[in-house]
Amino acid sequence: MAAWTCRLLRFGDALLKGAPVTVYRPVTSLESIPAVQCVRSIKTSTWWDEHLTEDNASVMRRAVAEEYKQLTVDRLNPLKDEPWPRHEWDKKSRRVGLVAVKLGMMPVWTKSGERHVVTMLQVQDCHVIKHIPKEDYNGRTAALIIGAKNSPPFYRTEESLEMFRNAGVPPKQKVTTFHVTDNAVIKPGTPLYAAHFRPGQYVDVTAKTIGKGFQGVMKRWGFSGQPASHGQTKTHRRPGSLGPGGDPAKVFKGKKMPGKMGNVFDTSFGLKVWRVNTKANILYVNGSVPGHRNCLVKVRDTILPHRLEKNRNPPFPTFFADGDEELPEDLYDENMFQFGEAIPD
Repeated sequence: MAAWTCRLLRFGDALLKGAPVTVYRPVTSLESIPAVQCVRSIKTSTWWDEHLTEDNASVMRRAVAEEYKQLTVDRLNPLKDEPWPRHEWDKKSRRVGLVAVKLGMMPVWTKSGERHVVTMLQVQDCHVIKHIPKEDYNGRTAALIIGAKNSPPFYRTEESLEMFRNAGVPPKQKVTTFHVTDNAVIKPGTPLYAAHFRPGQYVDVTAKTIGKGFQGVMKRWGFSGQPASHGQTKTHRRPGSLGPGGDPAKVFKGKKMPGKMGNVFDTSFGLKVWRVNTKANILYVNGSVPGHRNCLVKVRDTILPHRLEKNRNPPFPTFFADGDEELPEDLYDENMFQFGEAIPD
């Protein structure tokens, strides 16, 4: 946070020597005329860096960690604390999504012996932060603000912490918005789990891709390049001709050329959920997803029309841990091979 501070100086000071000064009265002695100098300094807008010793800081960290742990535990049973009315799922319903951490990739096998690579996404401390009615959002759909992965409050402003206090949850590292229908709204403070999705469903995953910096056309767009010999001189990795000549005498917009690669939001559509670990809150989705390891990704029901049949009758509006449904530790797709079971002939 930038702040302006004023200091009372005199014209003879070293800081003011050589600086233009406007005087509105006759000057007899520069040493006797005071002046006000404004200095721009950087100051934090939080209380964490002010008058705290190392011992006090360590005590505050432990106390806040225990307080936020208790807040999370208190929110595990939302149905017992004046729950909002629950509605039935229909074809036009749009559920909320999750925010998960990308852990890495591993192989899985089907019962027929086919090998697939899956990405593991762990749901960490995901809560509903705020509900925005459609009248206050865009007039067409309502919205739910979701936060995930608890974050310390020490370097946050009071204004940014107010939303989390109203929901009764700890501050979150990642906050995002999902569009939902009116019958899929969830009370703020409700925790979200990996069991929100079930094996066999299809999801869309959005995250920021890995930044590659400034790259050429071969790496950025997959150009094959030019020959290694036969008269080629220092043009092996160059793009070649950029297009038309005298008419229209310009390079068309959108031409694939060298430039910055990555570090943009991208979405992988139609990824199948092969397995759900309800104990560790891990989703096993088919293929790769954007982003580096340990990045935060958005997971929601797919919008592909030919995959909507697989997403019928999901947990609606979400899975409640204190509800009537009891789930095993692992949920598998019907075609996925489980280690320990008999191999089919």
